[in-house]
Amino acid sequence: MSPRTKVTPEEALAYHLEPVPGKIEISASTPMVTQRDLSLAYSPGVAVPVQAIADNPATAYDYTTKGNLVAVISNGSAILGMGNLGALASKPVMEGKAVLFKRFADVNAIDIELDTEDADEIINAVRLMGPTFGGINLEDIKAPECFIIEQQLKELMDIPVFHDDQHGTAVICAAGLINALHISGKKIADCRIVLNGAGAAGIACLELLKAMGATHDNCIMCDTKGVIYQGRTEGMNQWKSAHAARTDTRTLAEAMVGADVFLGVSAKGAVSAEMVASMADNPVIFAMANPDPEITPEEAHAVRADAIVATGRSDYPNQVNNVLGFPYLFRGALDIHATAINDAMKIACAEALAALAREDVPDEVAMAYGTKLSFGPEYIIPTPFDPRLIHVVPPAVARAGMETGVARRPIVDMDAYEHSLRARMDPTASILQSLSVRARREQARIIFAEGDDERVVRAAVTFKRSGLGQPLVVGRPEQIVGFLTTLGMPEAIDEIEIVNAAMIDNLETYTDFLYQRLHRKGFDQRDCHKLASRDRHVFAALLLAHDMADGMVTGATRKSAHVLNLINHVFDAEPGDGAVGVTALLARGRMVLLADTLVQEWPTENDLADIAMRAADVARSLGLEPRVAFCSFSNFGYPVSERAVKMARASEVLAARGVDFEFDGEMTVDVALNTEVMKSFPFCRLTGPANILVMPARHSASISVKLLQEMGHVTVIGPILTGIDRQVKLCSTSSTVNDIVNMAIMAACKVG
Repeated sequence: MSPRTKVTPEEALAYHLEPVPGKIEISASTPMVTQRDLSLAYSPGVAVPVQAIADNPATAYDYTTKGNLVAVISNGSAILGMGNLGALASKPVMEGKAVLFKRFADVNAIDIELDTEDADEIINAVRLMGPTFGGINLEDIKAPECFIIEQQLKELMDIPVFHDDQHGTAVICAAGLINALHISGKKIADCRIVLNGAGAAGIACLELLKAMGATHDNCIMCDTKGVIYQGRTEGMNQWKSAHAARTDTRTLAEAMVGADVFLGVSAKGAVSAEMVASMADNPVIFAMANPDPEITPEEAHAVRADAIVATGRSDYPNQVNNVLGFPYLFRGALDIHATAINDAMKIACAEALAALAREDVPDEVAMAYGTKLSFGPEYIIPTPFDPRLIHVVPPAVARAGMETGVARRPIVDMDAYEHSLRARMDPTASILQSLSVRARREQARIIFAEGDDERVVRAAVTFKRSGLGQPLVVGRPEQIVGFLTTLGMPEAIDEIEIVNAAMIDNLETYTDFLYQRLHRKGFDQRDCHKLASRDRHVFAALLLAHDMADGMVTGATRKSAHVLNLINHVFDAEPGDGAVGVTALLARGRMVLLADTLVQEWPTENDLADIAMRAADVARSLGLEPRVAFCSFSNFGYPVSERAVKMARASEVLAARGVDFEFDGEMTVDVALNTEVMKSFPFCRLTGPANILVMPARHSASISVKLLQEMGHVTVIGPILTGIDRQVKLCSTSSTVNDIVNMAIMAACKVG
């Protein structure tokens, strides 16, 4: 079980405040530069699609964003775990939901908060917004209003209306249950199912399971007053009454005797060990209360080793997480221009998720989670970051929608559709998430060398509270305490380890080590003692060299070249030592590595080949299959130039070495990155866009990085120092807290 992530109020507020308030923004999808662009986008050009839509409303899906736009709507009357705090207070939650839609399924979503608790007002407001959206996602609306609102909107609107608090949980619960029953050798029609929590999610779970074959009187629903049985009058409503069973049981404990399945959407501690012990053989326990389950897996397994247990928590196996459902349900529904999301589509989603969990797990997922995941009691539901979800679940949903008659535009070529789904997702997000998971598994000790900088201290705390590992901060305790106090989190001092030369007993050992390396380079014992005791970069490197940590991060306060020179006092990181700096650029769903951005001033063709091989190692440690382009201002011999010839020769050197990755050059950057431009050179050995650009010299690499960083809204990670025997990662002086944390993750995962 991985360490739980700790989030403080101060960090949460800072996350929502920086770099700009909130979590979403609007960006234009078409050019808006020239007068002609303006004329096409607005007057007079806009009149043409307006008339087309007036003549044929179905074309709105062709000429507007309607077909990929979902409204996330709430009134804040039932914010998860917080209750009724009102519409405005719910906005951060709804923005977060919109972000999840985009991240996992490339669905554009806009949050809308309605300041009313009147169901009729909400129904009318949403109905009137129907022309704008391709789907409606209702969220955090209290019962019973949520039932009324959803049902009426389904009847009034011709687009999907989906209350995720109900049906999202139900779908994932159903997916897990399919596999749990498969393992235990039971059929849903024969199972005795007990559900605790008669709210929106609980009722939806039972409704979906009954649609999948569960028997009505085998499903016992409980609320705070006990079993919901036929004839009960206290605390009842029409939705509970629909699930009242013929049973003599009156309490949850009585209902649990002999039960095959327990589903919990209630409260922490609602289930006791005695209740679990009374269940049937091979019981299935889905304790989904948040943030703490009805019973923990440890508690359940202590009395029933044969139990299959799932929770809503990410730090336990089998997380019932709605993000596995709603993005892909809407993706499939939007792509067929569906009029609704019906039970068949929900069941298709559940069955697709269940089938995916039974398949062989990709290496990148297994690598991220630190184990070879395979179908069994502790893996019955796919992980949220499984890259296959996007092209497995939406097609299943779309097929079900087409088969049940809710598709206005059926998909003709399903293979092409699946291919398009693979192409639309941002692979960089998965890469970074995979690295984070690997870091949590490794629990490495990482030195943050510059504790005199507030950003570094914040990054160290974030690294710890994210469960990524143990930070060691080099600095003066009083200064670091001051930073943390100013930041409003003085308690964090107990979560990090502070080190400096005055606090250790073996400084002389470090000094002697340094003297042995530097005494023939003009340094005497006194010089070495000053370096070891006064320079934080050198001191941190010495700690690393003496196995006090697994990696280090530095460079936030000093120029990279200067820091590298200091690190060279401790490690062999000169050009002749094989050291290379690789910078990762992330933008528009693409990760490209540039090299050498740090070490080699003017590399020869042999040096360039070495750089390519080092960069390829970095790419593979990030989960990328290397495709190297030796970059120049020329393409394959024209125009002729000394600088271009060098790059062509580097390609020849690499060919002679017989490397096991794609490469070619010399070529311009547009040829390297744009497959359409690349077609002009059919002899090019690259089978796709390059993901490693080897630059002619350090200055060209550095200029390229800085230009893209300032002009292109590019995320920069690095330079990643590779080719030395320890994990030393250098930030730039402009690094944000998140940038520093990313470099620490790279060190923890031994990237490079």
